This record gives sequence, structure tokens and C-alpha cells, in this order.
Amino acid sequence: MAAILQYFDELEIGLCLRVNKYGRPEAVGRFFSVISRLGDGGAWLLLACVLLLMRGPQAIPFILHSSAVAAIGVTIYKLLKHRLVRERPYIANNMILCGAPPLDRYSFPSGHTLHAASFTTLFGTFEPLLLIVAAPFAVLVAASRIVLGLHYPSDVLAGAAIGALLASISLFL
Repeated sequence: MAAILQYFDELEIGLCLRVNKYGRPEAVGRFFSVISRLGDGGAWLLLACVLLLMRGPQAIPFILHSSAVAAIGVTIYKLLKHRLVRERPYIANNMILCGAPPLDRYSFPSGHTLHAASFTTLFGTFEPLLLIVAAPFAVLVAASRIVLGLHYPSDVLAGAAIGALLASISLFL
């Protein structure tokens, strides 16, 4: 598996360099840094509060369900990160600037994107009106991870796939 990740590192590093340059202007870097920080969980907590206001106690089982899915998501991405040990792009290439402090050392998969896809899938299923906010925010979270030099595009795609699959499975069960 390490050889496969190395292949993708080499394949994606040019794209990472180009995308990372978009984050160099101070206002752009600050914007994506704030988006990334909100993707740590604060935005999803805020949406859960909005859902409580919209639906009242009827939303509590959904919020508990979403919390359980999030806990499973954390477990999955931590297991993968510590087994696959893919270094972040800014570590692999010193021309990529790190635009925000990472939450952990390794890159694959993107936990922020995993949760963004998971929560967007869950919230969109329970209250489709929230997709107006959740879907664009999830896309910005995913983009922020690459712009800030913290993830390769494949990290983000894998995180999105895992998150959407995890949420979908949870809804099926």
C-alpha cells in the first residue's frame, strides 16, 4: 500500500503546488483557514442546533444517530491514518506552504472531508432544506484541505467517499 500512496504522491504533487498557490494571498488563506477550522466540528454543531430549533425534540434521535456516525468516522480515519502513514503534502514538498496547523500528523484520508460528506448526507436526508448550507460548506471544507497544503486531492476524495458511504450505510441500517 505504501508504494501505491507514493505513486499518488508523485502524481498529485504538481496539482497540490498549483492549488496551494491560490491560498497565498492573505485574505484567501484566512478564508480557507476559517472554513477549515469550522470544519473541525463547530459548523456541524451549529447545524444540529438549527435542526433542534426547526424540529424540536423530534431532532434528538437524529442528532444522536449523527453523533454515533461521527464517532465511527473518527475511528475509521484514525485507523487508516496510523496504518497508511502518508505524510502531508507540505511535509513531502517544502514549496507547499502549510496554511493551518494540522490536527494530526498524517494525511490519508481527510477526516475533515469524511465528516463533511457524512454530515451533509445525514442532514440532507433528515432535513433537505439544510443542504442549501451544508453542501456548499462541505465542498469548501474539502477544497480548504488542499489549498492549505494539508491534503492531497486523493485524501479528500477518499475522505468524501468514506464519509458518504458510512452515512448511507447508517441510514440503511
